[in-house]
Amino acid sequence: MNSQKNIQIDAVFTWVDGNDQKHIDKMMPFLAGNNSWKNKKFKTRFQQVNEIEYSVRSIIKFASFIKNIYIVTDNQTPSFLKEYNETKSENEPEIKIIDHSVIFRDCLDVLPVFNSMSIETMIYKIPDLSEHFVYFNDDFILFNPIKPSDFFIDGLPVIRGRWSKFDINIMYKSIHNRFLIFQGKKSKKSMYGYKRAQQISANIVGFTDKYFRMHHTPTALKKSTLELFFAENKNVMLQNIQYKFRNSKQFILQTLANHLEIKHKNAILKNDFQLLFIRSFKKPLFWYKILLGFKSKQKSIIFLCVQSLDNAKKEKINFIISWLNNRFA
Repeated sequence: MNSQKNIQIDAVFTWVDGNDQKHIDKMMPFLAGNNSWKNKKFKTRFQQVNEIEYSVRSIIKFASFIKNIYIVTDNQTPSFLKEYNETKSENEPEIKIIDHSVIFRDCLDVLPVFNSMSIETMIYKIPDLSEHFVYFNDDFILFNPIKPSDFFIDGLPVIRGRWSKFDINIMYKSIHNRFLIFQGKKSKKSMYGYKRAQQISANIVGFTDKYFRMHHTPTALKKSTLELFFAENKNVMLQNIQYKFRNSKQFILQTLANHLEIKHKNAILKNDFQLLFIRSFKKPLFWYKILLGFKSKQKSIIFLCVQSLDNAKKEKINFIISWLNNRFA
Protein backbone atom coordinates (compact mmCIF):
# COMPACT_ATOMS: atom_id res chain seq x y z
CA MET A 1 0.00 0.00 0.00
CA ASN A 2 1.29 3.46 -0.90
CA SER A 3 -1.70 5.75 -0.45
CA GLN A 4 -1.30 9.42 0.37
CA LYS A 5 -5.00 10.35 0.02
CA ASN A 6 -5.54 11.48 3.59
CA ILE A 7 -2.25 13.30 4.09
CA GLN A 8 -2.07 17.08 3.94
CA ILE A 9 1.49 18.29 3.48
CA ASP A 10 2.80 21.80 4.16
CA ALA A 11 6.18 23.36 3.36
CA VAL A 12 8.19 25.46 5.81
CA PHE A 13 11.09 27.83 5.15
CA THR A 14 13.27 29.89 7.45
CA TRP A 15 14.50 33.01 5.71
CA VAL A 16 16.38 36.22 6.35
CA ASP A 17 17.27 39.17 4.16
CA GLY A 18 20.77 39.85 5.39
CA ASN A 19 21.01 42.89 3.13
CA ASP A 20 18.28 44.65 5.10
CA GLN A 21 19.94 47.48 7.04
CA LYS A 22 17.34 47.32 9.81
CA HIS A 23 18.19 43.67 10.36
CA ILE A 24 21.93 44.42 10.33
CA ASP A 25 21.42 47.19 12.88
CA LYS A 26 19.46 44.82 15.11
CA MET A 27 22.29 42.30 14.94
CA MET A 28 25.22 44.65 15.51
CA PRO A 29 24.99 45.00 19.31
CA PHE A 30 25.43 41.23 19.66
CA LEU A 31 28.38 40.76 17.30
CA ALA A 32 31.86 39.97 18.58
CA GLY A 33 34.88 37.85 17.63
CA ASN A 34 34.26 35.41 14.78
CA ASN A 35 30.65 36.54 14.64
CA SER A 36 31.57 39.71 12.79
CA TRP A 37 30.06 41.37 9.75
CA LYS A 38 33.61 41.52 8.36
CA ASN A 39 33.87 37.73 8.48
CA LYS A 40 32.91 36.40 5.04
CA LYS A 41 31.93 32.94 6.29
CA PHE A 42 29.69 34.49 8.92
CA LYS A 43 28.18 37.05 6.56
CA THR A 44 27.16 34.54 3.90
CA ARG A 45 24.73 32.89 6.34
CA PHE A 46 22.56 36.00 6.11
CA GLN A 47 23.08 37.32 2.61
CA GLN A 48 20.81 36.20 -0.20
CA VAL A 49 20.15 36.84 -3.87
CA ASN A 50 16.44 36.03 -3.73
CA GLU A 51 16.94 32.25 -3.91
CA ILE A 52 13.77 31.73 -1.90
CA GLU A 53 11.64 32.97 -4.80
CA TYR A 54 12.86 30.07 -6.93
CA SER A 55 12.44 27.61 -4.06
CA VAL A 56 8.81 28.66 -3.75
CA ARG A 57 8.24 28.73 -7.50
CA SER A 58 9.68 25.22 -7.76
CA ILE A 59 7.12 23.98 -5.22
CA ILE A 60 4.27 25.60 -7.12
CA LYS A 61 5.44 24.05 -10.40
CA PHE A 62 6.61 20.63 -9.28
CA ALA A 63 4.70 19.89 -6.02
CA SER A 64 1.10 20.96 -6.48
CA PHE A 65 0.09 18.72 -3.56
CA ILE A 66 1.66 21.17 -1.05
CA LYS A 67 -1.21 22.84 0.82
CA ASN A 68 0.41 25.78 2.60
CA ILE A 69 3.83 27.40 2.42
CA TYR A 70 5.10 29.04 5.61
CA ILE A 71 8.05 31.43 5.60
CA VAL A 72 9.50 32.09 9.07
CA THR A 73 11.16 35.51 9.28
CA ASP A 74 12.15 38.28 11.67
CA ASN A 75 9.80 41.13 10.71
CA GLN A 76 10.66 40.78 7.00
CA THR A 77 8.84 39.78 3.82
CA PRO A 78 10.43 38.44 0.59
CA SER A 79 10.12 40.96 -2.23
CA PHE A 80 8.43 38.52 -4.64
CA LEU A 81 5.52 37.84 -2.31
CA LYS A 82 3.47 40.94 -3.08
CA GLU A 83 3.25 40.11 -6.79
CA TYR A 84 2.55 36.45 -5.99
CA ASN A 85 -0.41 37.32 -3.76
CA GLU A 86 -1.83 39.64 -6.40
CA THR A 87 -1.62 37.11 -9.25
CA LYS A 88 -1.96 33.68 -7.58
CA SER A 89 -4.68 31.35 -8.79
CA GLU A 90 -7.11 29.49 -6.55
CA ASN A 91 -5.19 26.27 -7.08
CA GLU A 92 -1.87 27.68 -5.87
CA PRO A 93 -0.87 27.33 -2.21
CA GLU A 94 -1.20 30.03 0.39
CA ILE A 95 2.10 31.62 1.41
CA LYS A 96 2.04 32.76 5.01
CA ILE A 97 4.66 34.86 6.78
CA ILE A 98 5.33 33.69 10.34
CA ASP A 99 7.27 36.08 12.57
CA HIS A 100 9.81 34.84 15.10
CA SER A 101 7.64 36.25 17.87
CA VAL A 102 4.92 33.73 16.95
CA ILE A 103 6.99 30.55 17.22
CA PHE A 104 8.98 31.87 20.20
CA ARG A 105 5.79 33.05 21.93
CA ASP A 106 6.48 30.98 25.07
CA CYS A 107 10.09 32.15 25.40
CA LEU A 108 10.23 35.68 24.00
CA ASP A 109 13.14 36.51 26.29
CA VAL A 110 15.59 34.76 23.90
CA LEU A 111 14.75 37.10 21.02
CA PRO A 112 16.23 38.46 18.87
CA VAL A 113 17.84 35.31 17.47
CA PHE A 114 20.00 35.29 14.32
CA ASN A 115 20.77 31.59 14.32
CA SER A 116 19.01 29.23 11.91
CA MET A 117 19.58 26.26 14.22
CA SER A 118 17.81 28.02 17.08
CA ILE A 119 14.97 29.15 14.82
CA GLU A 120 14.51 25.72 13.22
CA THR A 121 14.07 24.24 16.69
CA MET A 122 10.78 26.13 17.03
CA ILE A 123 9.16 25.67 13.62
CA TYR A 124 6.85 22.94 14.92
CA LYS A 125 5.06 25.73 16.83
CA ILE A 126 3.75 27.39 13.65
CA PRO A 127 -0.01 27.83 14.20
CA ASP A 128 -2.18 25.45 12.14
CA LEU A 129 0.87 23.64 10.77
CA SER A 130 -0.07 20.26 9.29
CA GLU A 131 0.99 17.07 11.01
CA HIS A 132 3.07 16.23 7.93
CA PHE A 133 5.34 18.98 6.64
CA VAL A 134 8.57 19.43 4.72
CA TYR A 135 11.32 21.75 5.86
CA PHE A 136 13.27 23.64 3.18
CA ASN A 137 16.31 25.85 3.49
CA ASP A 138 15.83 28.89 1.29
CA ASP A 139 18.40 27.55 -1.20
CA PHE A 140 16.68 24.17 -1.60
CA ILE A 141 14.94 24.00 -4.98
CA LEU A 142 12.85 21.24 -6.53
CA PHE A 143 14.59 20.19 -9.73
CA ASN A 144 11.91 18.00 -11.30
CA PRO A 145 8.29 16.99 -10.59
CA ILE A 146 7.89 15.10 -7.32
CA LYS A 147 5.18 13.05 -5.63
CA PRO A 148 3.91 13.04 -2.03
CA SER A 149 5.59 9.64 -1.69
CA ASP A 150 8.97 11.33 -2.21
CA PHE A 151 8.39 12.75 1.29
CA PHE A 152 5.91 10.43 3.02
CA ILE A 153 4.87 6.82 2.44
CA ASP A 154 1.78 5.68 4.35
CA GLY A 155 2.31 8.63 6.67
CA LEU A 156 5.92 7.75 7.45
CA PRO A 157 8.65 10.27 6.57
CA VAL A 158 11.09 9.32 3.83
CA ILE A 159 14.52 10.04 5.28
CA ARG A 160 17.43 10.40 2.88
CA GLY A 161 20.88 9.73 4.25
CA ARG A 162 23.71 7.29 4.76
CA TRP A 163 24.93 5.56 7.88
CA SER A 164 28.23 7.00 9.11
CA LYS A 165 30.39 6.41 12.16
CA PHE A 166 30.75 9.08 14.80
CA ASP A 167 34.07 10.87 14.49
CA ILE A 168 35.02 9.68 17.97
CA ASN A 169 34.78 6.09 16.68
CA ILE A 170 37.10 6.76 13.72
CA MET A 171 40.67 6.26 14.94
CA TYR A 172 42.53 8.73 12.72
CA LYS A 173 40.03 11.50 13.46
CA SER A 174 40.22 10.86 17.19
CA ILE A 175 44.05 10.99 17.08
CA HIS A 176 43.99 14.17 14.98
CA ASN A 177 41.64 15.80 17.47
CA ARG A 178 43.95 14.98 20.39
CA PHE A 179 46.91 16.33 18.41
CA LEU A 180 45.11 19.65 17.91
CA ILE A 181 44.48 19.90 21.65
CA PHE A 182 48.14 19.05 22.36
CA GLN A 183 49.19 21.92 20.07
CA GLY A 184 46.91 24.29 21.93
CA LYS A 185 44.53 24.61 18.99
CA LYS A 186 40.77 24.25 18.99
CA SER A 187 39.59 20.68 18.83
CA LYS A 188 36.91 19.65 16.36
CA LYS A 189 34.52 19.42 19.29
CA SER A 190 34.78 23.15 19.92
CA MET A 191 34.15 24.18 16.31
CA TYR A 192 30.78 24.36 14.60
CA GLY A 193 30.26 22.02 11.71
CA TYR A 194 27.26 20.60 9.86
CA LYS A 195 28.48 17.04 10.41
CA ARG A 196 29.27 17.59 14.08
CA ALA A 197 25.84 19.12 14.72
CA GLN A 198 24.24 16.03 13.17
CA GLN A 199 26.25 13.78 15.47
CA ILE A 200 25.12 15.78 18.50
CA SER A 201 21.52 15.44 17.31
CA ALA A 202 21.75 11.67 16.93
CA ASN A 203 23.51 11.33 20.28
CA ILE A 204 20.68 13.13 22.09
CA VAL A 205 18.29 10.45 20.83
CA GLY A 206 20.62 7.68 22.03
CA PHE A 207 22.72 6.80 18.98
CA THR A 208 26.38 6.34 19.94
CA ASP A 209 28.06 4.17 17.30
CA LYS A 210 26.73 5.51 14.00
CA TYR A 211 24.24 8.04 12.75
CA PHE A 212 22.13 8.53 9.62
CA ARG A 213 23.89 11.42 7.93
CA MET A 214 21.70 13.71 5.88
CA HIS A 215 22.65 16.03 3.02
CA HIS A 216 21.28 19.34 1.74
CA THR A 217 17.81 18.13 0.78
CA PRO A 218 14.33 19.02 2.11
CA THR A 219 13.37 17.07 5.23
CA ALA A 220 10.02 15.36 5.80
CA LEU A 221 8.89 15.91 9.41
CA LYS A 222 5.98 15.03 11.67
CA LYS A 223 4.77 17.71 14.06
CA SER A 224 3.59 15.23 16.69
CA THR A 225 7.05 13.66 16.92
CA LEU A 226 8.57 17.03 17.83
CA GLU A 227 5.73 18.01 20.14
CA LEU A 228 6.04 14.79 22.13
CA PHE A 229 9.84 14.89 22.38
CA PHE A 230 10.05 18.52 23.49
CA ALA A 231 7.15 18.11 25.93
CA GLU A 232 9.25 15.43 27.63
CA ASN A 233 12.61 17.17 27.08
CA LYS A 234 11.89 20.87 27.38
CA ASN A 235 15.39 21.56 28.68
CA VAL A 236 16.87 20.22 25.42
CA MET A 237 14.81 22.73 23.46
CA LEU A 238 15.61 25.63 25.79
CA GLN A 239 19.32 24.87 25.66
CA ASN A 240 19.35 24.89 21.85
CA ILE A 241 17.47 28.17 21.36
CA GLN A 242 19.55 30.25 23.77
CA TYR A 243 22.32 30.89 21.21
CA LYS A 244 21.89 34.02 19.12
CA PHE A 245 24.50 32.74 16.66
CA ARG A 246 25.60 29.23 15.75
CA ASN A 247 27.38 27.35 18.49
CA SER A 248 29.32 24.09 18.49
CA LYS A 249 27.01 22.71 21.23
CA GLN A 250 23.87 22.91 19.13
CA PHE A 251 21.87 20.15 17.48
CA ILE A 252 20.00 20.26 14.16
CA LEU A 253 16.26 19.81 14.51
CA GLN A 254 15.90 17.84 11.27
CA THR A 255 18.55 15.29 12.27
CA LEU A 256 17.08 15.00 15.75
CA ALA A 257 13.64 14.30 14.26
CA ASN A 258 15.10 11.81 11.78
CA HIS A 259 16.71 9.78 14.52
CA LEU A 260 13.59 9.84 16.66
CA GLU A 261 11.67 8.33 13.74
CA ILE A 262 14.44 5.78 13.06
CA LYS A 263 14.59 4.81 16.73
CA HIS A 264 10.86 4.09 16.82
CA LYS A 265 10.88 2.45 13.38
CA ASN A 266 8.58 5.11 11.96
CA ALA A 267 10.59 6.01 8.86
CA ILE A 268 11.42 4.88 5.35
CA LEU A 269 15.19 5.10 4.87
CA LYS A 270 16.61 5.95 1.48
CA ASN A 271 20.31 6.29 0.62
CA ASP A 272 19.76 8.01 -2.72
CA PHE A 273 19.82 11.77 -2.16
CA GLN A 274 18.56 12.49 -5.71
CA LEU A 275 20.42 15.79 -5.35
CA LEU A 276 22.43 18.19 -7.47
CA PHE A 277 24.54 20.09 -4.93
CA ILE A 278 26.40 23.20 -6.12
CA ARG A 279 28.55 24.66 -3.36
CA SER A 280 31.74 26.05 -4.87
CA PHE A 281 31.75 28.73 -7.56
CA LYS A 282 35.46 28.59 -8.36
CA LYS A 283 35.00 26.82 -11.69
CA PRO A 284 34.64 28.85 -14.92
CA LEU A 285 31.19 29.92 -16.11
CA PHE A 286 31.05 27.41 -18.96
CA TRP A 287 31.30 24.59 -16.40
CA TYR A 288 27.99 25.60 -14.77
CA LYS A 289 26.35 25.93 -18.18
CA ILE A 290 27.41 22.39 -19.08
CA LEU A 291 26.52 21.02 -15.62
CA LEU A 292 22.99 22.44 -15.48
CA GLY A 293 22.36 21.63 -19.14
CA PHE A 294 23.37 18.00 -18.64
CA LYS A 295 21.77 17.44 -15.24
CA SER A 296 18.47 19.09 -16.18
CA LYS A 297 17.80 16.10 -18.47
CA GLN A 298 18.15 13.59 -15.62
CA LYS A 299 14.67 12.97 -14.22
CA SER A 300 16.09 10.99 -11.31
CA ILE A 301 17.41 14.24 -9.77
CA ILE A 302 14.58 15.91 -7.87
CA PHE A 303 16.47 18.33 -5.63
CA LEU A 304 18.86 21.20 -6.31
CA CYS A 305 20.83 23.09 -3.68
CA VAL A 306 22.72 26.21 -4.77
CA GLN A 307 24.60 27.03 -1.59
CA SER A 308 26.02 30.49 -0.91
CA LEU A 309 25.26 31.80 -4.38
CA ASP A 310 25.94 35.30 -3.05
CA ASN A 311 29.65 34.38 -2.97
CA ALA A 312 29.78 33.83 -6.73
CA LYS A 313 30.95 36.42 -9.22
CA LYS A 314 28.23 38.54 -10.80
CA GLU A 315 28.34 36.79 -14.18
CA LYS A 316 27.75 33.42 -12.53
CA ILE A 317 24.95 34.75 -10.34
CA ASN A 318 23.28 36.28 -13.40
CA PHE A 319 23.56 33.02 -15.34
CA ILE A 320 22.14 30.83 -12.57
CA ILE A 321 19.29 33.27 -11.84
CA SER A 322 18.50 33.40 -15.57
CA TRP A 323 18.54 29.58 -15.71
CA LEU A 324 16.16 29.40 -12.74
CA ASN A 325 13.84 31.96 -14.31
CA ASN A 326 13.65 29.88 -17.47
CA ARG A 327 13.14 26.68 -15.47
CA PHE A 328 10.18 28.07 -13.56
CA ALA A 329 8.70 30.43 -16.15
